[in-house]
Amino acid sequence: MPLLNSVIKWINFKRNYQIQLYKEHPVDIQMEVLLNLLRKAKSTSWGEKYRYQDITSIKTYQERVPLQTYDDIRPYVDRLREGEKNLLWPGEVKWFARSSGTTSDKSKFIPVTREALEECHLRGPKDVFAIYINNYPETRMLWGKSLILGGSHRINNFSNNSYYGDLSAILIENVPFWTDLIRIPPAEIALLEEFEEKIEQIIKTSLDQNVTSLAGVPSWYLVLLKRVLEKTGKNSILDVWPNLEVFIHGGVNFDPYRETYKKLIPSHQMHYMETYNASEGFFAIQDDPERNDMMLMLDYGIFYEFIPMKEFGNDNPTILTLQEVELGENYALVISTNAGLWRYIIGDTIKITCKNPYRLKITGRTKHFINAFGEEVIIDNAERALQTACSQTGAIVSEFTAGPVFMNDNQKGAHQWIIEFEKKPSDFEQFTTILDDSLKELNSDYEAKRHKDITLEKIHLTVAPKGTFYNWMKAKGKIGGQNKIPRLSNNRKYLDELLKQIQQ
Repeated sequence: MPLLNSVIKWINFKRNYQIQLYKEHPVDIQMEVLLNLLRKAKSTSWGEKYRYQDITSIKTYQERVPLQTYDDIRPYVDRLREGEKNLLWPGEVKWFARSSGTTSDKSKFIPVTREALEECHLRGPKDVFAIYINNYPETRMLWGKSLILGGSHRINNFSNNSYYGDLSAILIENVPFWTDLIRIPPAEIALLEEFEEKIEQIIKTSLDQNVTSLAGVPSWYLVLLKRVLEKTGKNSILDVWPNLEVFIHGGVNFDPYRETYKKLIPSHQMHYMETYNASEGFFAIQDDPERNDMMLMLDYGIFYEFIPMKEFGNDNPTILTLQEVELGENYALVISTNAGLWRYIIGDTIKITCKNPYRLKITGRTKHFINAFGEEVIIDNAERALQTACSQTGAIVSEFTAGPVFMNDNQKGAHQWIIEFEKKPSDFEQFTTILDDSLKELNSDYEAKRHKDITLEKIHLTVAPKGTFYNWMKAKGKIGGQNKIPRLSNNRKYLDELLKQIQQ
């Protein structure tokens, strides 16, 4: 095994050198990516429509190609699923990542081309591996297996030659055969469509394995890990897998789950490594364990643009390139990719935290916010305020969502939070006060609306019984995989559904 470590380090050396170039030539790398994308797609229906063959600058590209949402490209996606070729990207597209992102009934089917698989989705995990080994050269991760909790897939109803499913399931279907030697569970279990059956089968096949790493979405992993402890009667996950050393996570902000994981895995030697990957692409990796942001990966066949959130929704917003962004500003992310997504608004919001190399933090979603009264509260505000309330009261939160309480003749406006606690605070009034005050400190618009309770009252807190959010998502067929609990909403749809669930 020491020999294997040495071989892996030698293989990773070249890649780590390439990543180092991100610091020195980020703008050049991105320009090269864009020109390469345009060159490859110039003979597609899309490329011919926008005359890609004579675009030689970012400015021309931005002037010629309009911003896109999923609704804009959906007609092309429908045709791709029927088997048409050379529409958005050269050749045929056989895989589509089904993405919900919220509890909405509407699904998106994101094209996953062969280039996107090889140069982006599969390259990202390899770089995670390289960066982790570079940060922890004495790692024993390779001495055991990685436990993967992914999604499922099935043949779609348009064509027997095209498939759709969670991105994680698509990756499992397309990884090299030798990964079966270092990964559990086996593919037939990993791809089970019924989440609860999958959990039981994973436990059955993994308890006697030397698990050294975990990879997946924190919220769904908690279901698995708690079930492991129930099944084994152990007090700690380390009693089951003593050599566990890293959890590679993404999909949701980890901070609300951090204290729960510390209880489940009580070790200062346990590492947590964040990634930013989605159905549309693999974007960033936490390269420095001492920082809580992620390095933007610049050579995965993705060209990045940024819309200032203060202009988002305008008819003609400012569109910035990498070299034009400012630190600390909130941006909507726009991508052009080797999956045939062109100037596509992904729906995530980010802040650039560093320019050498470019690093970012995810701040929320363009559609997930509360602005019913002009307060413009985003997910980043909510999660940071919640973290403060928990740290000062000793509470641990499992899940939460928040939305508006609208004004009427007898009711001022307010925000209602429904929170499921892993550990409840001893004083709910104190917890609510700290949460409300922290939100004021983080958001001046919220503070202004809360001034003397004239527009908004103090936060209304509803405590949900354990299992409420899981059962809610299960009832909607949205457990496991890429499904996420919506943290904020500008209407009461999620709140009212959850309140109904609580009352049952």
